[in-house]
Amino acid sequence: MLKKLTIGAFLTVVVALASPAQAQLTDTETWASHLSNTYRVIPNVTYGTASNRENNVDLYIPRGADGPTPVLMYIHGGGWVGGSKEANVLRLLPWLERGWAVVNVQYRLGQVALAPAAVEDCLCALRWVIRNAEQYNIDTNRIVVTGNSAGGHLSLTTGMIPASAGLDRQCPGNEELSVAAIINWYGITDVGDLLDGENMKTYAVQWMGSMPNRFEIAERVSPLTYVREGLPPILTIHGDADRVVPHQHAVRLTDALESEGVTAELHTVSGGGHGGFSRDETIAIFEAIDRFLVSNGLAATGSDGTTGGQ
Repeated sequence: MLKKLTIGAFLTVVVALASPAQAQLTDTETWASHLSNTYRVIPNVTYGTASNRENNVDLYIPRGADGPTPVLMYIHGGGWVGGSKEANVLRLLPWLERGWAVVNVQYRLGQVALAPAAVEDCLCALRWVIRNAEQYNIDTNRIVVTGNSAGGHLSLTTGMIPASAGLDRQCPGNEELSVAAIINWYGITDVGDLLDGENMKTYAVQWMGSMPNRFEIAERVSPLTYVREGLPPILTIHGDADRVVPHQHAVRLTDALESEGVTAELHTVSGGGHGGFSRDETIAIFEAIDRFLVSNGLAATGSDGTTGGQ
């Protein structure tokens, strides 16, 4: 039987691949072949049309699953004005190892449409997943949404924004939007904080453009606006030396969630910047993710039939 490649082993392989002369590829090739045989990859499936363009998702669907599988919705970063789903495929590998289905989401960037377009798109992607769950053998009770940086922000808004906000009105269907958990990698939680003053960031200003009501829109798309009882569990990962998104955004969100009785955890990477974490830091992060999933009843079996948690 194929031996499971743990997160630690996976990271070791990635490091080894950076030095081809020293790499031992047998286990890697076996694992990669196993994944290609056990996953169906369906690229560029359209989940909605907006601003005269199609928004797509890439699907990674386990073959031969005994029942509906948990699904990770991944939303890429790039300050709402850059990045792509294709450039972030390697971030999906730990979830494929665990046997999860994965939906890799594309959304409108700032040069196509300003805020709140990206937020609207990701809500529509979630509704598409729920509407098509039976076709792709997805367990709608185990949808976890995650992303890094602006994708972290969008993962939070996707899982936190209520129907009363009206940001899902362009999404076909009327299914209730809900997720089982959110894993936020150093995402923005207060968009208005980045539009002016000492924390002003060019990417946030670009996303808002010159709209006269930009602070009103920023509040409408800020996760802190939607903190309330009954939200899904939220794990935030953030370096305390991050100069792109202030670590205080993570602290404020976690404190606010806890004050409302929401299950919220903050994994702070000491001295960590805006991603780019070391091998040991990354292993510690995924250990925290595994504990978070297990404690919230979201552990899944890995691609070889073993438990996904460590």
